[in-house]
Amino acid sequence: MLAYREAGPPDGPVVLCVHGYPESSYMWRDVLEAVGAAGWHGVAPDLPGFGDSPPDPPGTWERHIAALDRFVDELGLRDVVLVVHDWGGLIGLRWACDTPGAVRALVVSDTGFFPDGNWHGMAQAMRTPGQGEELIGGIDRDGFGAMLRSISPGMTDEALDDYFKAFADDERRRGQLELYRSGDFEKLRPYEGRLAQLGVPALVLWGADDPFAPVGGAHRLAKELPGAELVVLDGVGHFLFADAPGEASAAVVRFLEGLSS
Repeated sequence: MLAYREAGPPDGPVVLCVHGYPESSYMWRDVLEAVGAAGWHGVAPDLPGFGDSPPDPPGTWERHIAALDRFVDELGLRDVVLVVHDWGGLIGLRWACDTPGAVRALVVSDTGFFPDGNWHGMAQAMRTPGQGEELIGGIDRDGFGAMLRSISPGMTDEALDDYFKAFADDERRRGQLELYRSGDFEKLRPYEGRLAQLGVPALVLWGADDPFAPVGGAHRLAKELPGAELVVLDGVGHFLFADAPGEASAAVVRFLEGLSS
């Protein structure tokens, strides 16, 4: 069983939040509080090897999808609003497409789901044998904190401590390389058009200044999802739930309220 955080009434409609890299369920703390106060049951797992969840090698893309599927089954979650960010999008959206009827709505944030996608510089380094091992092996807590704070001023010490659990041992660090090295965008070719085929309401929520998943991807996703709502937060980068937690959480709650009306 994956470790997880939850908030809100246990019998409320479910909001399932899947975190990105190099984060954990901690990134959803403000969202969980907000959706719980609105009467929803928010649930956010730590993916294998992140946060308080043990590794489940190999740490491939497919292995993470399988872990998410088991988690949903073990908790008996049904008819969920799926909220995803970064790698959580690549994992969660494939799961949603592979599990018809599992989701009632989508909130998609700063990710990609396109077979013609490209990895940014650090990801390319992690995908390169030798270079990736050197990069991941050389990261300590101080360097990790400095790196994330340079692109996300909202990162707190508590958040960084939780996220650095993914670097606690060699197995966890190796899992990160396995994740990125399994992340061939060509694998999304069979999924073209399948998000739209889910036929569920969608919110595309993005940071306008995201250097890793540029805002053009948000507009592309919004066009591919019929009737999707697009919310772009100006002056915010990739880690919008850390840098604009109030705005981001409020946007999610407004979307949920629209589902309930």
